[in-house]
Amino acid sequence: MIWKLKKWWRNYIFQHEPIAEAIWQKVLARLHFLQGLTQPEILQLRRWTTIFLHDKKINGAQGLIVTEEMRVMIAIQACMLILELDLDYYRNWLEIIVYPGEFILDYEYTDEMGIVHAVHMAASGESWLAGPVILSWEDVNNTNNKQGYNVVIHEFAHKLDMLNGTANGCPPLHRNMDPRAWAAAFTQAFEACCNQLDKGDELVIDPYAATSPAEFFAVMSEAFFVKPYAIQQYFPQVYQQLSAFYRQNPAMRWPTGVNL
Repeated sequence: MIWKLKKWWRNYIFQHEPIAEAIWQKVLARLHFLQGLTQPEILQLRRWTTIFLHDKKINGAQGLIVTEEMRVMIAIQACMLILELDLDYYRNWLEIIVYPGEFILDYEYTDEMGIVHAVHMAASGESWLAGPVILSWEDVNNTNNKQGYNVVIHEFAHKLDMLNGTANGCPPLHRNMDPRAWAAAFTQAFEACCNQLDKGDELVIDPYAATSPAEFFAVMSEAFFVKPYAIQQYFPQVYQQLSAFYRQNPAMRWPTGVNL
């Protein structure tokens, strides 16, 4: 009964709070990694995006005025991660805060050893457990980079990771997935990236991935959607695990070798 009511309510929102066609098409055209989606996938993405915009508040900071196009730009990318999952993966939090550009993180936290760390740094995105997602619009708007960088996908991957609690690089896996295979694939790839950086080698993904297993998962998720052939070629086991988790195969949407 609860599921039927939820389905009815979502259908109602989709039908009565539509995204303007001109805005939808403009955003689709800007996000090149969406161009290989099938028509059923585009319809599902539009459905999730519409309901997401109803459920979440997107507020500007430092005087930034958030337009409808900006709201759709953020929401459509967030919903790519859960295209074949469900909006309940983004449960228990309400707000997205958008700064004009980079913002300053200034806080303290205690690690597993009981050591208190002070953080004061510029950031383009941040996700809080049961709290908001914070984004730099300058970085959200950077859609044509060749590095596979995507701050929206990155931060919303953290949100998925946090469904188990503190982000650790392993979101709640589906029943048909083997946690040991996930751990083996990601551990081996993470260690290989760290070793490459130690030797001064260039990575095919953002070097920020080597910061921690949580950041590695988020960066890999960015590249999985934005430059999938690179992940499929250089990290095939990670690609396989991400494909099983997201229930998507983005490399199939691209002309061969387009993003290597």
